[in-house]
Amino acid sequence: MAAPSRRVYIFVTLFAFALVLLPFLFWYDTWFGRRLNDEQIEKYLNETNRPRRAQQALAQIGERMARGDAGARRWYPRVIELAGHASPEMRNTAAWIMGQDPKHEPFHAALGKLISDSSPMVRRNAALALAAFGDAAGRAELRAMLRPHELKAPRDGLVNYRLKPGDYVNPGTLVARVDKVEVRSEVPGEVRSLPRPEGARVTAGGTIVELGADESHAWESLRALYLVGTREDLDDVRRFARSPDDRLRRQASLTIARIEGTKKD
Repeated sequence: MAAPSRRVYIFVTLFAFALVLLPFLFWYDTWFGRRLNDEQIEKYLNETNRPRRAQQALAQIGERMARGDAGARRWYPRVIELAGHASPEMRNTAAWIMGQDPKHEPFHAALGKLISDSSPMVRRNAALALAAFGDAAGRAELRAMLRPHELKAPRDGLVNYRLKPGDYVNPGTLVARVDKVEVRSEVPGEVRSLPRPEGARVTAGGTIVELGADESHAWESLRALYLVGTREDLDDVRRFARSPDDRLRRQASLTIARIEGTKKD
């Protein structure tokens, strides 16, 4: 048998190199930790056909705002525009960013619209950001962050689970199918229970998965309620005063003391 030609060796080497290089380039292009300069941020913000790039630019604007970089203000109008984007991930990132500057009133107005968004994650970030403005309009959403979250069946059919109690899910995780329709988690959290048995017939709108409150979200909610909470929120806050997590327990105690120290509503 004749030995492979030099051309074949070169082709195989280049192919192997591409198998390594292309995934790296994709990862590098979408990794949010890569520092962007002003020109790249400007460019990425306008690439709405590539939402990951626009999100990366938004995230880095938020980081600059958190560091007190006044230069980030040049992009404020674009942040507000992207708060109305069709992508919930984009709206979610914009809501988080607008909470970084609670003195900019146009952000306040934009957040007031996002508090009724169709996406729970967008509503949660909007509620947290509004609290930074001293606005209590998101209190109902803040309480929801302290409570279990129920995932509903999208239609009548047979349920097939993709997880079990104790599993942790992130937003977008596939948790079940009802017939062939996927059910994905809207928020993060640990699976507390599966109210219907595997293969059972469920009806549209019925609860098929119950998630416990995510600890990070609960902590952020407790911090926000420290600023805008009222006595109506105390029952939800007090449950975390007995949490085994020290950080949650301390923040719950601080929030309770703050609310109880204010005048009755």
